Amino acid sequence: MSATAAVEIPEISETGLTVKEVSQRIESGQSNAVKTSTSRSVKDIVRANVFTLFNGIIFVAMVMVLVTGSWRDAVFGFVIIINTGIGIFTELKAKRTLDKLSILVASDFLVRRDGEDVEVPHNEIVLGDLLWIRSGEQVPADGQIIQTWGLELDESMLTGESRTVRHKVGEQVYSGATAVSGMALVKVNAVGNHSYAATLTAQAKVYKKTVSDLNKGINTILKFMTFLVVPLCILLILSQIHTVGGWDAALSTGEWRQAVVSAVAGVVGMIPEGLVLLTSLNFAVAAMRLARHNTLVQELESVETLARVDALNLDKTGTITDGGIAFNQLIMLGSRWRELPAQPTEGGSFETLTEQAATQALYDCCNEEQPNGTGQAVLAGLKAQGYEPGQVESRVPFSSARKWSAVVKPILPPAGGDSRSESEGGRTEITPSHLAMTAPASGGETWYMGAPEVIISALDGDYSDVLQQVNDYANDGNRVLLVACSTTSLADTDNPQIDPQAKPVALVLCSEKIREDAEQTLAWFREQGVRCRVISGDNPVTVGAIARKVRLTGEHEPRFMDARELPEDVNELARVLENVDVLGRVLPNQKKAIVQALHTQNHVVAMTGDGVNDALAIKEADLGIAMGNAAPATKAVAQVVLVDSKFSHLPDVVARGRQVMANMERVASLFLVKTVYSALISLGVVLTQIPYPYLPRHITYIGALTIGMPAFILALAPNTRRYIPGFLKRVVTFALPGGIATALSVLLTAWFLPGIMGWDVTKNVDLSALRATSAIILFLMGVFVLARVAQPLNSWRGILVAAFAAAGVIGAFIPFNANFFALILPTGTTLVATLIALGGSALIFVICLWLAPLVGKVSGKLLRQHGFNI
Repeated sequence: MSATAAVEIPEISETGLTVKEVSQRIESGQSNAVKTSTSRSVKDIVRANVFTLFNGIIFVAMVMVLVTGSWRDAVFGFVIIINTGIGIFTELKAKRTLDKLSILVASDFLVRRDGEDVEVPHNEIVLGDLLWIRSGEQVPADGQIIQTWGLELDESMLTGESRTVRHKVGEQVYSGATAVSGMALVKVNAVGNHSYAATLTAQAKVYKKTVSDLNKGINTILKFMTFLVVPLCILLILSQIHTVGGWDAALSTGEWRQAVVSAVAGVVGMIPEGLVLLTSLNFAVAAMRLARHNTLVQELESVETLARVDALNLDKTGTITDGGIAFNQLIMLGSRWRELPAQPTEGGSFETLTEQAATQALYDCCNEEQPNGTGQAVLAGLKAQGYEPGQVESRVPFSSARKWSAVVKPILPPAGGDSRSESEGGRTEITPSHLAMTAPASGGETWYMGAPEVIISALDGDYSDVLQQVNDYANDGNRVLLVACSTTSLADTDNPQIDPQAKPVALVLCSEKIREDAEQTLAWFREQGVRCRVISGDNPVTVGAIARKVRLTGEHEPRFMDARELPEDVNELARVLENVDVLGRVLPNQKKAIVQALHTQNHVVAMTGDGVNDALAIKEADLGIAMGNAAPATKAVAQVVLVDSKFSHLPDVVARGRQVMANMERVASLFLVKTVYSALISLGVVLTQIPYPYLPRHITYIGALTIGMPAFILALAPNTRRYIPGFLKRVVTFALPGGIATALSVLLTAWFLPGIMGWDVTKNVDLSALRATSAIILFLMGVFVLARVAQPLNSWRGILVAAFAAAGVIGAFIPFNANFFALILPTGTTLVATLIALGGSALIFVICLWLAPLVGKVSGKLLRQHGFNI
């Protein structure tokens, strides 16, 4: 710790804590150290991706095959490594990016200890410390103000309200607020995890997994298959042992190995392992594409949630507005300037000169040592117009308590005529001598700038018309200040008072800076059927005016409401929200309640925000979206982070989610067809005690060419269809006809072809021929199903189907490939029998597709007659 030169620090009598007291409090854990976590730990990420139901089933099946020594039939197990690796890699990449975003600028803070001012790191502030809060610093710990020198805090990160707050002695200040002006000495009364900000975000630290309708559907299938797989696998092993002559023969000849491999063929086919892999891949690709647009996806499943969002809650500051203030214009107040005793200069316009004088006075009022946000905005706007500091005799700085500031301008002698100069374009340049000619002939002049209602209440006369103008501008979303002028100087700057004889001269209009992309982005959401609401801690009238400017509700007037009038009952709150577009004065716990209320109406809710006050609502929402400049705790609980804080990225985010979900629904049917026919074939094998009609490597080869690889391509195709609930029901309805047709084709071949051909399936040669024929039938049916899923085929989709069909045939002629996957090309009478079987399979496929709608209508009618709503 190093002592600092306390040149700018006021002299005080307090000595603060001693070194011994500080050491004791650090040892007892009363320091400001906080254990923060911006995202899930590496251990949690690895565990969540490795220990899944899918991985467990596939791993056990792979071990069973490896025990038999048939490693070629265990290649399906690589999908575990690929699927798990994708999930871990993507989440670790998101974690690294988020951790970089969350690094705060390390800064020291000034505390009073042993009668001296010393600088200490954030973590070494202890309970009871006397802490200096200076302009520009973020409050590091909660405390009570002991002395203040005009401290003004921006508490928007905590409360959501963008205006600054002036604090008095004895008032509480909270960690997370930022000092925008002034200084104060604060006694720390809460540190570390006990501080306000830490307490508020503690509820947000618990990790919440994103609910994925797609993964939920897949897991439903997996859970169903788990109950089916275990008994069916046992029955399959028993049936295959029976086909080789019983346990004694199987154990003595080693045929038990083939029985296990055959049983696993049925089990693996029932598990849509490719669908799980493709889902992870598709989510990862979508996340990488979004990352190129400065959008960080922290949870892969949140990509899908984007497709389902139908209610979007927007925080005003940081989302629709950028948090800054802009100076718009200065409006002269009609003929009131004529009451000032100034005289026009020769050849000059009195009105123009008075407006210039008022503008210069406005500049000088704002040009104090530490202007607040509004003052900085006015200075920036006037500097852009060419104004520079004028001469000021004395000033009264702006105070939140007074809500006005003032400058006394000296009387300057005329400079000998009009000192204006015409610049390029004919603009009148302002010079000191020019301004002097607008001043009164004798005495001083005082210019006031501040809150209109405060200044006018101190003036003699009726200015209700001015107040009406102020209210009209405020209702349009403006921040309004009043400029007034008096011909007398301030008599007492220590206890300043407004001269009752001063006259209102002009209104100053400022507003929050609206993001250029806000209106266009909101229009996109309206077109897509997403209901947007603005939820803010600011005045509801002001927020409503901003919502009107960005056309939140299109041609309709946005309906706004003060959140203090909202009911506490969640169901009643849900009814109120249906008729509200804008909510102001919203507290952090109310934001969370609003999300919960929308959930009661089955809405899928997305919530944007940047402050600590948004963290609870973002966590509660189905999809939390944080801005890149958000508080670390807010980014930690969000599923999506807009790294560059651009609201315009949201349409691309939602569109990418819709593409993933719509395409995944299309290709999920491919995988579920395999699940259906594998389950039916396994059941048929168990009931009829026949050898399993194909090997695991057959299903790996056929599945890759007719399901896995084409599905990946189809999943990346453009698709902007909005997601409709009922994913599982639709894919099952689509998959059943194809799955039943495939199972019937393979089983009929396995039951009747050996008898027709005179094959003895207890011999390996004849069994291999049967399996080769069954594999060909499986491949043909796979091509049929792919063609159905890829419709319409009069585009690149038709070429896709033809290419993979050709690849499957060509692969059978490549010796290494044919040997590895046990592909045998039929010849002679076997070829004729195979062709007949293929023709029968095609007919079965057509019949099943024709019957499916009829069966669906009849079964639906019967269910409705018995009171089932489908």
